[in-house]
Amino acid sequence: MNASVSVPALSIIIPAYNEERRLPRGLAQIRDYLASRHTAPGQVEIIVVDDGSKDRTAAIAQEWARELPSLRLVSNGENHGKGFAVRQGMQAARGRVALFTDADLSAPIEEADKLLAAIEAGNEVAIGSRAMNRALIFRRQSRQREMAGMIFNAFVRLFTGLPFQDTQCGFKAFVRERSRIVFEQQRIEGFGFDPEILFLAKRHGLRSVEIPVRWAHDPATKVHVIRDGLTMFLDLVYIRWNWLIGRYPKGRSEK
Repeated sequence: MNASVSVPALSIIIPAYNEERRLPRGLAQIRDYLASRHTAPGQVEIIVVDDGSKDRTAAIAQEWARELPSLRLVSNGENHGKGFAVRQGMQAARGRVALFTDADLSAPIEEADKLLAAIEAGNEVAIGSRAMNRALIFRRQSRQREMAGMIFNAFVRLFTGLPFQDTQCGFKAFVRERSRIVFEQQRIEGFGFDPEILFLAKRHGLRSVEIPVRWAHDPATKVHVIRDGLTMFLDLVYIRWNWLIGRYPKGRSEK
């Protein structure tokens, strides 16, 4: 078989930790999205990365693989963090474009069309944004969470020089081969990984664009404002330190 035919156009990566309740709904929405686009078999692959879940997340993914033959399960024996799971999924992906999304699909999967259009327009990274047009948010976070996000974004700009209004929306697409070095050099394994991969994309000259997307806050979010917010701030210091001591070389990582 011609190798170019066997390569999917798109890989959809879902990092999952204890997602037995939300994962079935998300996979159903992806199934319906692919059906509505009349996606040919083999054009899209779905990768669920089970990050050491204690519930039936892995079993549910395996059950859905019978309905979605393009679904693959990647399992970790223990929980490492969202950043670790996303990196693992990205490195397992085979698609020309790799998109990761949260299991709750806070950004509806239909919004992928916007990111893919931006990629087709010549960008190598397209990131969903809640901040560019807040009118697209149909279920808002608490005021405390929104303020925390704004403050964090100010620190992101200060420490990394990134121009984006929202680095934390869990909806991002990458031209996989061009972005390989980003995930090879990624070191942060928790919730603070987004600024790092965007910093690395900038450092390696990848053309990146921020796209406003529809979004709804899920009250079951696993991000704790104070505990995770402090860790994510320290991650920004870590990114800056890694850059200063040369841990992000402009070349293939040996990691």
